[in-house]
Amino acid sequence: MASTDAGSRPGGEVTVEGLIDDIGRGAAELSPGEPAALYAGVARLAASVDRLRRVARTARDAAADDNHGYGEPGVGPPELALPEAAFAALTETHRRAVLVHCYRMTGSYDDAEDLVRETFLRAWRARDTFRAGASVRTWLYRIATNACLDLLRRTARRPHDYEPLPGTSGHAGEPPARVTWLQPYPDDELPEADQDPGVPYGTLELPLLVALQHLPPRQRAALILRDVLGLSPGETAETLDLTPVSVDGALRRARPALRDLLPDGRTRESPETEAAVLARYTAAVAALDLAALGGLLADDVLFTAPPNPSWRRGRDDVLAFLRPGMDAASPAFPGHWRHLPARANGQPAAGGYLRRPGTNVHRAQALDVLRVEGGRIVEITSFEPHLLPAFGLPLRL
Repeated sequence: MASTDAGSRPGGEVTVEGLIDDIGRGAAELSPGEPAALYAGVARLAASVDRLRRVARTARDAAADDNHGYGEPGVGPPELALPEAAFAALTETHRRAVLVHCYRMTGSYDDAEDLVRETFLRAWRARDTFRAGASVRTWLYRIATNACLDLLRRTARRPHDYEPLPGTSGHAGEPPARVTWLQPYPDDELPEADQDPGVPYGTLELPLLVALQHLPPRQRAALILRDVLGLSPGETAETLDLTPVSVDGALRRARPALRDLLPDGRTRESPETEAAVLARYTAAVAALDLAALGGLLADDVLFTAPPNPSWRRGRDDVLAFLRPGMDAASPAFPGHWRHLPARANGQPAAGGYLRRPGTNVHRAQALDVLRVEGGRIVEITSFEPHLLPAFGLPLRL
């Protein structure tokens, strides 16, 4: 977490006092003058209040569980003798890192948020297992990993391939993998450590997330702990309750399997190129300009919309699928679109808002995440809109 985060001490540690002070300063600095400045100030204040709310919720949950294993409320082991509020602030310092870890493990933002809360509650209950001088983050990773593995055992989710839909065309070539629980992740929520392109498998791009979901849970965990988070073989083995030899075996199977699942020859575009393509994409949809949209699509573009079964591959088939929704004379015309730009999983994205005929409000309809290569869109993944607030986007315009 960056050291400039609100309510943080130098080095990134969150404190309750720092958050409260920051909220006080932010409220005092608000002025009903320039609308843009007022909006920016309120947004910063809301972010600080949201962080304090999370700290308070964690402290509340810890207090409700305060007698777990101890004779007196608020008294923990000497290694981590923290009151609930201080413990909650400590965990908030590492919240983003734990959230990203749980997201990599599950592919679901909703599940990851639930698992973060479960992790912090488990950490409070297991605070006597924390060794003085050890890394709090590594300790939390261990607890979070096991919470994820418990979820994956309960759900037994497995990816499968998309199937042709009855009465439709546009399913040329090999069907892509269908991960019904896949959700996007907002780039603004990424800790600095998770924005290093030099880390093997360190990105959160959707093709990697899909590939990870194919690995058995313990292989997935071993690969993430060793190759992404950089835990030692001993730490990884302790986390997974395996021997170091078993961890090495899991990695020998996981690494080539993951490489085989990833697309070949991924070429990263510059942020400027991606932003330009995104702007042209949203402008074409807003103008109902199917020809302009077609000019942006690669020949073998892939369109999916998890968790729905719809998928199309190839420019002509994608355009045929989209044509009724971009033809104002069509009986199937849903209305007019507006988009707000975003970033998801290290890729350009846009929140899509639809104004239906006869109404004057644009309501959230989708979050489109684009993969751009060679200046063309090679993949569109259209997600349901309920996560737009996590991207700082409203649900209506």
